[in-house]
Amino acid sequence: MNIKVTPSQLNGKVCAPPSKSDVHRAIICAALSGGACEVAPVAMSDDIKATVGCIEALGAKTSLNGDILTVDGSKMFNNKTAVLDCFESGSTLRFFIPIAAAGGVKTTFTGRGRLPERPLDVYLDCLPEAGIKCKAENNLPLTISGKLQSGIFNIAGNVSSQFITGLLFALPLVHGDSKIVLTTELQSEGYVDMTIRCMERFDVFVERTDYGYFIKGSQSYKPQNYRTDGDWSQAAFFMTAGALSGNVTVEGLRLTSAQGDMEVIEILESFGADIIVENGSVTVKKSKLKATEIDASQIPDLVPILAVAASTAKGKTRIYNAERLRAKESDRLQSTADMINALGGKAEIVADELHIEGVRELRGGTVNGCNDHRIVMAASVAALKCKNEVTITDRESINKSFPNYFEEYEKLGGKTDVNLRK
Repeated sequence: MNIKVTPSQLNGKVCAPPSKSDVHRAIICAALSGGACEVAPVAMSDDIKATVGCIEALGAKTSLNGDILTVDGSKMFNNKTAVLDCFESGSTLRFFIPIAAAGGVKTTFTGRGRLPERPLDVYLDCLPEAGIKCKAENNLPLTISGKLQSGIFNIAGNVSSQFITGLLFALPLVHGDSKIVLTTELQSEGYVDMTIRCMERFDVFVERTDYGYFIKGSQSYKPQNYRTDGDWSQAAFFMTAGALSGNVTVEGLRLTSAQGDMEVIEILESFGADIIVENGSVTVKKSKLKATEIDASQIPDLVPILAVAASTAKGKTRIYNAERLRAKESDRLQSTADMINALGGKAEIVADELHIEGVRELRGGTVNGCNDHRIVMAASVAALKCKNEVTITDRESINKSFPNYFEEYEKLGGKTDVNLRK
């Protein structure tokens, strides 16, 4: 389905949705605790529904009251066979493969969209050496059997931090100590830090070492109620909208969060954005932006919206270390460049870099959303700098992470041809 966006200005206050990354982790730790925990606030995006469905398939029980999710993990792993539908969530899939293995559950993993194309080689290489039999049909469906054993896991850090997070969740549950040895520099390190911080809240601990991580075996997750962070990656869309078109304050953000996407503040400042940071909120005012250079290795999810900021910034912006964007919900390096060019901007892919020459004004036009939530939302922000109307395909893809995005967009003064309130 398409959505049409008319150029406008965004002004006012918006509350950041709960961090999808934090919610995933809290739900998993709660389920592994073997007791009853409340996780709040929770927004039931498609990715979070996938994670909730997976813990239920493994035996946990959940109930939702408003934005409070109660998780009862007392029967976790009671089911000895399970089918886990991961929808299109790479996090869910990669987190639960070692978790199910630690529980000794014979599990078949399924997914849809581009999820079957996203690499699983890291696990297919290391898990058989740790007692897990893997049978994959073009990645998915994937069936695993056996019980995870402790040991040394040599993991490349430049593929996805999600593999490391999955092992960190699982290895404390097995008998015997384990090591995760990083064979390359770790990218998206902030996401691993989020995992470790969440685990610590549930009394499970990981030691950072010069080679990677040491995990003591036979630990137990303890039940805890958990307050989730606001989502910095989603806040970035509204912060950039403020820099381009108006005066936007994003509330509900924790300035001590482990989320790597907090870097959006520094990057927008490097563009020349006028930013005021206060306790729990960030205000961004319309500014004259200038080109900058951006290292995408730790913040791949920010690239589409930062490319929008670059599209009308004076000079040429270079976004580098962006190779991992090719294995997202879309080939996000290509779809981001196509989005900018479709609207009359100037974007060029050079190897695994994105170069964007700022123009005075975007033209408008039609953007292929590529069934990628971040492309759809970024295009709606780009529309603020367009002369003409913007049509964006695949509007429903926002349900993956931020179902009420366009509702919040409209509250700030954005103009669309539909009302997506449910």
